Order: sequence, then structure tokens, then C-alpha cells
Amino acid sequence: MSGVLNGVLPVFGLIALGWLLRRGAFLEESGWRAVERLSYFVLYPSFLIPAVWGADFGAGAAGPVAASTVGVTMAFAIAALLARPLIRLDGPGFTSVFQGVIRWNGFVFLPVATGVLGPESVGLAALAFGILAPAVNVVCVLVLTRWGAGQAGSLGGALTSLARNPIILSCAAGALLNLSGLEPSGPVAGLIRLTGEAAVPLGLLVVGAGLSFTHAAGRPVTLGAIALIKLVALPVGMVLVCGWLGGDRTAQGVALLAGASPGAAAAYVMARQMGGDAPLMAGSIAFTTVGSAITIPLLLIAFGYA
Repeated sequence: MSGVLNGVLPVFGLIALGWLLRRGAFLEESGWRAVERLSYFVLYPSFLIPAVWGADFGAGAAGPVAASTVGVTMAFAIAALLARPLIRLDGPGFTSVFQGVIRWNGFVFLPVATGVLGPESVGLAALAFGILAPAVNVVCVLVLTRWGAGQAGSLGGALTSLARNPIILSCAAGALLNLSGLEPSGPVAGLIRLTGEAAVPLGLLVVGAGLSFTHAAGRPVTLGAIALIKLVALPVGMVLVCGWLGGDRTAQGVALLAGASPGAAAAYVMARQMGGDAPLMAGSIAFTTVGSAITIPLLLIAFGYA
């Protein structure tokens, strides 16, 4: 239990600190927007490039982790698309439900996985991040291009959005460097790595600062359904599939925590930029972030990691 607390509490402590700083007007609104932009376009990519670059794609547990996280996520994405006629929301609202169900916050997942599962999980966690992040971003961009307000819904518009997405570009760059056989060393790699070290703490502060509960009270059923799928069904599906595919205990723990992480703060940025329902997205992120502080320890206990 102490390992779970040591891995979980500092992460959510930083999120809470970000929320308190925002509520205490430590920075003006324009300042938080600048920090958000810095994190999204500079720090996140600087973190992802070396993480994916140094990931061991040939590790024995790599296959079960990759297949379970991406496979289960895509299965839930397809289910959400099939359920579109049953979801009584407009197009922008549906895009935020879709993102809420499958988007995940890597900057909660990575430090929790390292803290709970130990340093041997770092490579597998980076692998999950490097494969799952671009896959999720691709399908979310496509859905927003189709149903977002003011979007043309064309293939060209979707491809343009994908080509400009910093998360996708940084994961692609890291994968190319990984496949090139070059070692992640030297002054350039050191500069990228040093810049990326600021991503997790600043990213968690931004997550906390961006939490908005204003719209959560008005849509309890919608947000409750999103949270139930995202925080319970998705991680349970991932860990069971990973085990079925032969993943060891560390691999299963990585899959569990990848699914159990809350909604991504980047989803709100994407919703705002591409015509999604930004208030609903903000409520989903807030609801799942607070909820995950409870469900992550409970899932770790349920599956024997505490």
C-alpha cells in the first residue's frame, strides 16, 4: 500500500497545487494560457521524443502492452462511434464524449507507473505512451474534423490537422530515431531531454489549473457515464487483454495504469481549437481527474499491486 500511496499522492498533489494556484490568481489568465501553450508545443514533444527514442520495442512484454492498450482503446472508439445515434448530443458534444472515453493523460500515467511499478516499468510505459498517444490523437482529430463545429469534415482538413499535431509529430520523430539505431546521446539529445524534464511537473500543474467544475453539475449523467467507462471499463479491459496475451505482471500493471489515467488536458485544447464542446470537455477532465484519484488505488489493490 505504501508503494501505491508514494506513487499516486505526489502526482495528485501537484494537480491540486495547480488548481490552488489558479484559484489564488497566482498567474493571470493570459499567463496560464502561455504556460499551457509552452507545455503543449514545446515541453510535451521534448519529453516524448527521447522517451520513444529510447523505448525497447523489441522487449518480450512490448507486444502484449502495445496490443492491449491500442486494441482495447480502438475497440472502445468503435463502440462509441456505433453508439453515436443513441447519444442525445449535438456533433460538438459527441466529440467531447468521444475524447472523454478514450483520451488519457500520460503525465498522470507515467509518474504513477514509475512510482508504483518501479524503474523497470519505464521502458514499457514509454512504449505505451509512444504507441497509444499518436493512435488516440489520430482518431480524435478525425472525429473532430467530422463533427466539430465549423469543421469542413474533409479528408484534406483532417490530414492537415494531423500534420500539425505536436504530439503525433514528436512520437513520429522519436520512432524514426529509435528505428535509425542512433543512441539517444550527445548535446542535442541532452538538450531535448533537459527540456522535457520540465514537462511532467509543469504538465501536472497545468492539468490542475485547467480543472473546471462549473459545468460538471449540469451534466451528471453524461459525465458519470464517461467516468465509468474511462476509469473502470477501459483499464479492466486493458489489463485482462494484456494478461491473456502473455504479458507479465509489470506489463499488466502498465496496461492497467494506461487505461486508468484520467482525461487529457490536451483534449480541452483540441476541443477549443477544433470546434468541440469545450465546457463539456473541461467537465469530463475535471470529473475523471478527481475520480481517478480514487479509482487508481482501488484498481491497483483489486489486481494485487498493493
